[in-house]
Amino acid sequence: MRDWPHSPLHRLTYPGTYCVTGATYEKHPFFRGPHRLEYLSDTFLAVCEKHQWSLQAWAVFPNHYHFVAASPASGVTLTPFTKEFHSLTAIQANRWDQAVGRQVWYQYWETELTYPASYFARLSYVHRNAVHHGIVREPSLYAWCSAGWFERRAETSFYKRIMTMKIDRVKMDDEFEVDPADL
Repeated sequence: MRDWPHSPLHRLTYPGTYCVTGATYEKHPFFRGPHRLEYLSDTFLAVCEKHQWSLQAWAVFPNHYHFVAASPASGVTLTPFTKEFHSLTAIQANRWDQAVGRQVWYQYWETELTYPASYFARLSYVHRNAVHHGIVREPSLYAWCSAGWFERRAETSFYKRIMTMKIDRVKMDDEFEVDPADL
């Protein structure tokens, strides 16, 4: 069997912990504004819970998202999870803009995290992503991510370990510009 060369390959047979990035079509900020970002994050959390993915870190933006989560019994559930999330949010974005049938989401990419150092680095990267995009100076100040929750709930030593990790060598698809005016 040949792999289709025009989209990312999703080989998700076994349970595991994954780092996932999803992108809107042509990186367009379909979810600009607090109301839309709130809807996007609420829908993400609800669909994640429905599909029993154990979230470790997450962040949503007007044109993309990242998350780190442990799968339920099978990683195969990531595909129906993302399909449902993309479908619900695309339909709503098209209602808001009166653009029925418009493509909203482009694709998603996942990386299975098999080493503790890789897992910790990506936890840090996702929690600090709003800082990476120049939106806030402190991760916990960005409302549509898990950084504030992590700061309040994690043990102090673990929080400091994760939030001070070097992330300059983390390889993630994150070539997104986020305009603060879109928030």
